[in-house]
Amino acid sequence: MTQAKSSALRKVNPELDTPTDLSEEGVSKISTAMNTILADTFALYLKTKNFHWHVSGRHFRDYHLLLDEQSEQIFGTTDEIAERVRKIGGTTLRSIGQIAKLQTLEDNDESFVPPREMLRELMNDNKKVAAAMRKAHDICDKYEDVATASLIENFIDATERRVWFLFEASRQEGDNEA
Repeated sequence: MTQAKSSALRKVNPELDTPTDLSEEGVSKISTAMNTILADTFALYLKTKNFHWHVSGRHFRDYHLLLDEQSEQIFGTTDEIAERVRKIGGTTLRSIGQIAKLQTLEDNDESFVPPREMLRELMNDNKKVAAAMRKAHDICDKYEDVATASLIENFIDATERRVWFLFEASRQEGDNEA
């Protein structure tokens, strides 16, 4: 993200300027990282719901329920991420357009995606989100933001659980690949 985008996220209306003991630079860097994760979380939520709505085949019921459960879990993190940004004095996402500008995950608008490919794509997207969370954790450590780092740790664990379930659900007999 460019410095201009980072600064734009930190410009806070005086009415919304939440007091914090974190440095201005720390708030800016952490908010930027968390807003990117938030944008990817919304993108991952919608892709997971898309695949939930459009899955077909002999494992329909299992995949349909798995993807519904995962999409609820993913959506459940959005408010916590956004509110954490506000708690430290940053601003957060305001529109779908802003999500589109910040997201790093690719959308999938295909008319049909085979079920195993759906699961593998979601697995890889979740792995990317976990990696971004680890980088955000490093930023939090640098600026001594223990609370955001702690929140991220819980989200990493949940994301890794989704990766594990998607990996196992997408395996075929004789598969040993990751």
